[in-house]
Amino acid sequence: MSKDKDKKENGAKLKRKQYEEELRRLQAELCILQDWVKQKGLRIMVVFEGRDGAGKGGTIRAITERVSPRVFRVVALPAPSDREKTQMHLQRYMPHFPAAGEIIIWDRSWYNRAGVEHVMGFCSKDLYERFLELCPISEKYVVDAGIILIKYWLEVSHEEQRRRFQARVEDPLRQWKLSPMDLPSLEKWYEYSRARDRMLEATHTKHAPWYIVRSDDKKRARLNCISHLLSLIPYKKVKRDKVTLPDRSMKYKYDDQATLKGRTFIPEKY
Repeated sequence: MSKDKDKKENGAKLKRKQYEEELRRLQAELCILQDWVKQKGLRIMVVFEGRDGAGKGGTIRAITERVSPRVFRVVALPAPSDREKTQMHLQRYMPHFPAAGEIIIWDRSWYNRAGVEHVMGFCSKDLYERFLELCPISEKYVVDAGIILIKYWLEVSHEEQRRRFQARVEDPLRQWKLSPMDLPSLEKWYEYSRARDRMLEATHTKHAPWYIVRSDDKKRARLNCISHLLSLIPYKKVKRDKVTLPDRSMKYKYDDQATLKGRTFIPEKY
């Protein structure tokens, strides 16, 4: 067994420098993928689901922080309005489906119905059963229409979820992450586990399979997820035109800094 493999199996944390170097390499590949998606007009949707505190937000940020928000669009819908509650379930999500050259990242998706809505009693049992029955059929239509659909479930342990929630309670920079659903998700751990199991059983299909990401180690989870995502989409490096920066035209030259005198600048405290 290699030293690296031995360390990994013994639960050693990834060193920050190693993580940042590998993340940068993967993010560079995402930029190459981005150019390919734009050139070929691909339409891609990546769904992120998991318990509260599983690390969905951090993984999504790692994917999107170095690419264009016009290509990699993050969709995180709020709770449905009274009007939206009367719509067909998939209806409020469809306006956000990708056009050519777009990758839509779903920070939670239509699978809310199989998770929080079901466990917390926000939908009826009939609606829940109907969703599990129709979801694979709906996703088949999506895939047959040419959209690449990739689904990730981030799996966090009970102990790590509790630790992350405690950090949110104590850290003022993380308190905004606390939601009314966080504490019930701790209390209803096994209800959520059963909902997860039923969802995976009903909606894991050949055309839209689920991929499980172990997320107790956030750094490894992000790297593993990005690496896997890149492996699922065939792409090539797009040749870019050579860029030469133009010289500044002096035709309309004037002292453009002098005209700012008397304007209100912010205090330069740093």
